[in-house]
Amino acid sequence: MALCRLQRLAVAPLSFTGGATTQVLREMSTLPRVYVTRQIPPEGLRILRDSGQVQFELWDSDDVPVPRNELLQNVKGVDGLLCVLTEKIDAELLDAAGPNLKVLSTMSVGFDHLSLEELKKRGIRVGYTPEVLTDAVAELTVALLLATSRRLIEATHEAKTGGWGTWRTLWLCGYELANSTVGILGLGRIGVAIAERLAPFKVKKFIYTDVAPRPELAKVINAEYVSLDELAKQSDFLSVCCALTPETKEICNKDLFAKMKNTSIIINTSRGGVVNQEDLYEALSTGQIAGAGLDVTVPEPLPTSHPLFTLKNCVILPHIASASYSTRNAMSALATNNLLLGLRGQPMIKELKL
Repeated sequence: MALCRLQRLAVAPLSFTGGATTQVLREMSTLPRVYVTRQIPPEGLRILRDSGQVQFELWDSDDVPVPRNELLQNVKGVDGLLCVLTEKIDAELLDAAGPNLKVLSTMSVGFDHLSLEELKKRGIRVGYTPEVLTDAVAELTVALLLATSRRLIEATHEAKTGGWGTWRTLWLCGYELANSTVGILGLGRIGVAIAERLAPFKVKKFIYTDVAPRPELAKVINAEYVSLDELAKQSDFLSVCCALTPETKEICNKDLFAKMKNTSIIINTSRGGVVNQEDLYEALSTGQIAGAGLDVTVPEPLPTSHPLFTLKNCVILPHIASASYSTRNAMSALATNNLLLGLRGQPMIKELKL
């Protein structure tokens, strides 16, 4: 449904009627220049090509990010930039782009890869892609929670490698959602969507913390506002949904883990920087908490030699929360429409207020 809405919102293409081909080419040469830093999903590329509004180049790969030196070269003189979260948009890049750059659109809901102060200082408008990935991220969060709490990765490994012997009373036992308390760190659209999906599992209570109470959202899921300390103490399952900011950087650390139950499980599908991974390893390896499910890490990709990979009670995914075909196409379409509208001087569908 999100993709259908974005298709209808696609910016109308320019139409050329009459006149010589040379005149058309001359007009095209004056169109705004855009650089796309990745081979984005096809719906966004289709909108960009069909718009007739821009001339664009793209890094034609989805497997390998554009090398930094090549990125700095390719953005010179562009009017618009469409990027993904692997590109660091900082003063160096903006200086390389030059004064023509007026619009940046990121195909992501997070924006910690953007130097917002530098963008604001230069008067560059910024589009992003919230909301369209809410369902996909909520689904993946629930899947990761269940995989971690019911030890599915361990169980699959045992079945494949001969560990499945006689039936045992407590072998591979995990923790149920029924009658549990679920805590949400950062209550926004995604946090609400996660709770809505968990409620049918007979969760006893939802609690949350944020920079301030959010009564309208909390009412939807009948959640109680508590302090961060109480969130840690009460939660059987703690879902991290907050944005990465200076205030939330490594907010999940040894102090938080020390307050959690030794049967509790933490799930992070927000940003890797919210969790102190060294403290998490200590908490998991000593049994201070029961398990962790991570879709995001620092760095990404996480080196295979990282100690967290040695732990059976830590499930790590390669940042795939929004990885459904419909959602990624919807993100691509929204990012493209934001870019085109911004270049026209019109309000974007989703614009960051700097």
